[in-house]
Amino acid sequence: IGSAQASSPQIIEQVLVKVNGDIITKSELEEKQIAALRQRNLNPDVLKNDEQLKKALADVTPQLLVNAVDELLVIQLGREKGLRLSDEQFNRWLTSMRKDQGLEDDKKFEAALQQEGMTISDIRRNVEKQFLLQQVQTEEFGGKLQITEEEARQYYQANQKEFLEPATVTLREILIEVPTVTQQGRAMVSVGKDDEAAKKAAAIRARLTAGEDFATVASEVSAGVSKANGGLIGPIAMTELSPDLQKTLAGMKPGDITEPQRAAKGYQILKLETSKPQAARSFDSVRDLVADRIYQDRSRTEMRKFIERVRRQAIIVW
Repeated sequence: IGSAQASSPQIIEQVLVKVNGDIITKSELEEKQIAALRQRNLNPDVLKNDEQLKKALADVTPQLLVNAVDELLVIQLGREKGLRLSDEQFNRWLTSMRKDQGLEDDKKFEAALQQEGMTISDIRRNVEKQFLLQQVQTEEFGGKLQITEEEARQYYQANQKEFLEPATVTLREILIEVPTVTQQGRAMVSVGKDDEAAKKAAAIRARLTAGEDFATVASEVSAGVSKANGGLIGPIAMTELSPDLQKTLAGMKPGDITEPQRAAKGYQILKLETSKPQAARSFDSVRDLVADRIYQDRSRTEMRKFIERVRRQAIIVW
């Protein structure tokens, strides 16, 4: 039995890829797969279904492997350059992270580590990876990411559709609620109560069209949460409203009042207070956003060129 056990090989870890002598293991890939599936916020039922889980893994795994190889290539280059994360830098990062996460208490911090199945060493390895990736990018092409005022203005002019202020409306609302009764665990509405609410809403609209102040009437009779503000809602982006309501408001001018409309909780009467059309935001108001867009686009382009060059010089064995 002893010799049989001695002759049986035991797989301690499965190597998936060798990159210039360093390895990427199956366990490392599985960690990345778990993280990727978490980021997708998948329905828990998907993770319980073997076929759906296989499909989700098949979707993410190829790119995860490519990214893992590219990441390792950059980290190797960083080490060749003599870059390293000092104890002082890590401790400063860790202190800041714990403060931001509300984990300054040691017991809370230890509990959080146990929940994630991580150790301080694991955290340090991850932080050092990000440090090396960032430092190598800065050294290799950081100078190409500087953005001039002229470049920012040119991008803004060419992409103004990305920087539009959405059309908005400010409304006032009166909600006449239709009472419900519970039958066999379900909320039901009687025809009689619905008719009563419809007649009440029509009478209230008649008061409004006769000249009564909408805000005053809303404060008196509305069942909506906006009652305390005289029925005021907004400003609200038109895109946040239902298509039917958008169509209704498009044919109205400020001061107009809708007919009572059946809503989820009852009959709703709306007044259009103000309407602001879609408009381009000024360059000064979006300067930082423009610079960030250019930076991200240029960073991706330069990173792709850099990775392609590094790959050509690497020995990668799958």
